[in-house]
Amino acid sequence: MDPMLTITDVSRRSGVASSALRFYEERGLISSERAGSEHRRYHRSVLRR
Repeated sequence: MDPMLTITDVSRRSGVASSALRFYEERGLISSERAGSEHRRYHRSVLRR
């Protein structure tokens, strides 16, 4: 199982809007990695925050 999730996956599982996730990332509250296509990928641990 891939430990990385797309922003859509995190949004659906957490009930937090994608725009809020991007805001939290801008503020340094969560972090993501960029896939080759520049898409954000979040580690599963962000769901626990």
